[in-house]
Amino acid sequence: MTALPGETPGTVGTDTPQDTVSPPDTGAEGSAHADAPEAPGATEPPGDAAGAVEPAAEVSGTEVSGTDVAAAEDRPAVVPDAETGRADGDGDGDGEDAPAEESAGSPEADAVTADGTAEAPAVPELSEAQAELAAQRELRERIEKRKAEKTAPIAAGTGLSGTAAELLAAVRAVESGEKSGTAFFDSPAPAPAARRPEPAATAAQPPRASVPAAAPTPQAASPEALDAVRAVLVAGGAPEALARPAVGVLGEQAAELLRTDPWQLLAVPGVRPEQADGFARALLGDGCGPDDGRRTAALVGWLLERAALQGHTALDAGAVRAALAERAVGDPDAAVRNAVEEGVALVFQEGDDLEPDDAEAADGEGDEEGAADGAGLAEDADREPAQVLLGLDRYALAEESLADGLARLVNACEKAADWAEAAAAAPSPSAAELIRTTAAAGLVAHSGGEAARAEPAALIAAARGLGLRALGATHSEDGRRRLAAAVGDPDTAVTLAGLLSGAQGPGRDEDGALALDLLVVLDAPQLDVENAAVLVEALADGARLVLSGDPGVLGSAGAGRVFADVLAARACPQVVSRTPDPGPIGELVSGIGIGELHQVDAPGKEVVIVPVRDAGEAVHRTVQLVADSVPRAFSIPAEETQVITVGHGGAAGTRALNEALKQRLNPGPGRFGGFDPGDRVVHVPAPGRAVPGVVRSADAEGLRLDCGGVPVVVPQERVESSVRHGWALSAHQAAGMRWPAAVVVLPGDAAQALSRPWVYTAFGRGERHLSVVHGVDQALPHAVAHIPAQERTTRLRPLLEALPTPDAAS
Repeated sequence: MTALPGETPGTVGTDTPQDTVSPPDTGAEGSAHADAPEAPGATEPPGDAAGAVEPAAEVSGTEVSGTDVAAAEDRPAVVPDAETGRADGDGDGDGEDAPAEESAGSPEADAVTADGTAEAPAVPELSEAQAELAAQRELRERIEKRKAEKTAPIAAGTGLSGTAAELLAAVRAVESGEKSGTAFFDSPAPAPAARRPEPAATAAQPPRASVPAAAPTPQAASPEALDAVRAVLVAGGAPEALARPAVGVLGEQAAELLRTDPWQLLAVPGVRPEQADGFARALLGDGCGPDDGRRTAALVGWLLERAALQGHTALDAGAVRAALAERAVGDPDAAVRNAVEEGVALVFQEGDDLEPDDAEAADGEGDEEGAADGAGLAEDADREPAQVLLGLDRYALAEESLADGLARLVNACEKAADWAEAAAAAPSPSAAELIRTTAAAGLVAHSGGEAARAEPAALIAAARGLGLRALGATHSEDGRRRLAAAVGDPDTAVTLAGLLSGAQGPGRDEDGALALDLLVVLDAPQLDVENAAVLVEALADGARLVLSGDPGVLGSAGAGRVFADVLAARACPQVVSRTPDPGPIGELVSGIGIGELHQVDAPGKEVVIVPVRDAGEAVHRTVQLVADSVPRAFSIPAEETQVITVGHGGAAGTRALNEALKQRLNPGPGRFGGFDPGDRVVHVPAPGRAVPGVVRSADAEGLRLDCGGVPVVVPQERVESSVRHGWALSAHQAAGMRWPAAVVVLPGDAAQALSRPWVYTAFGRGERHLSVVHGVDQALPHAVAHIPAQERTTRLRPLLEALPTPDAAS
């Protein structure tokens, strides 16, 4: 039931903590997210039951600072009063009932008797007019309070507890300036600057910025926890093999959680709802049903996690309700309400908010006087319904933090830098334009093909020539080597994972920020929202960020579409390269990018089409090309030729192709967990990261790989889940890398999976030669012309459009 490593692009199990990034609290230092989408309460979309979209854990009228977030999240849910909207549970004495009470600092409150006991002040009797005025004053205050609540961002993270809540509290403490970022790193750091006080108080907090993009080796589950989970799984008829992943996802208390809420099994990757239902029936018997709140909440979470695998950071609430109805949920509206109240999902309203006058009428007079309801509903009926989205806390935090961080970079850098001399010495007009634009902006988006990668390299070289600390970060080790060669200095390029983990790059300054003046991120379309948020958070005020990439390639394996959203929001200056990709392969790929698949002139057989009738012939011809034809015709050895196919399954997927290629190129018994020395493999240390390598040996510590000259040891227990043969890869795994030769396999059963970005990405992986094993007939030109990139539902673009960015391009 569990997916192979890298099989499905996604984010389940990513190492980035759910609370790595957090939106600032509006009560601490002003409303940084005043324009962010709110939980729909002012305007209810058609079909939504009242109250379905208000998080139960949101503390009405309470300002939560970065140091007490965890405590606030561990409180029982505060149920707003149905009439006033006030939280009558735990409060912090915000003076909500002040009109009916005396001030704590009044003379009457300070009066004491001679023996030191408090003397109850006499309460004067109010006249009828005074009582009416007091009632009106209290009503106005309640209306203003609810309006302020609706314009404030959602109190994200209120459904968290334990380690997740502690991480969120730590991040918010750093963002509010109450605690120092230097205490969140494993390595000692200099004393923090004055703007980050109380360094000693943060020493016990979990490390934030040291979290790498690639997951470190997880802590081994205790034998007791594994045995307890196995016992529960056996009792429920589930495979014992799920014990380790269940403990990894649910923690040491997994057995108790599964016993009380069997649908928690859905959190384990690969488990489907029908399997979790059978597990629950075996444990609970007649005590469960399709509308069990535990089941519906788990289903909502599962739907949102599955959407994240497809790149979405949020889903339309209507789509979630429809999916719940398909899974035998009798009341999808109630199920969505329950999921929000349980903290499984957050709710957001995209679109125009109510005007202040309308909000006052709806929130105040409409609540007190039923006669006003009809007029308000009539006005709302003329309004186009706002879109209501549901999302997971981790992606909501990441998108809001990323939007704030990008706006900070746009507005904080020096705009009058003089880089004219460096621009004049640039190797191309496009490189000169990029240098001039970066000199005047804190955030720049640069787009272009493979040949355009020379322009960010020229920018890095120019900035270092000016004495700036400039660095380039790439998606892969192959990209890092190519960038370093283009700049002419190996110290100027790192991988993004190495930069975030601290294994590569300049390190951190006294404030915990990356010691950089300019960071250029190549392969920007591969940047998912969580890693982007961590990266931007690590940049100091005044630093410059350039996002560079090819908009035509496949998007990130993780959730979000950061580069596309930045381009669409026009949140910064944009530089479009005018440098074309050379040669027949470049001409072919450039045509695909605009929806045209035409024949190119390839006198040196740079592009070869190999027609096949079925999948079996496709496998045979692929092996022949890699082992014989390409080495003989182009002197490119088999180890420098990469096979790319549509999927992992099927008769011509990566599994079948790798099996055939191993048998021909490196036959062996697979004595090291199915691998032999010399096998080409791909190591997937975290979802979305595919690192090509070669098996060298194995011992008690694990499988030893050589990944681009970097020795890697994969522990024995992780070999099966994170290493697979790598002669053949999917296009998602191959993104951000290039080889001297590429063989793209298109068997007949792959026609439905083709799209323009897939073809564009796959065909662009070969530098000198491209062979296309073609068995899809007219499906290939149809995909190029008519099937664009799949749309991803995200919130980053409207968040960027709502933030003040005076230097954004118009």
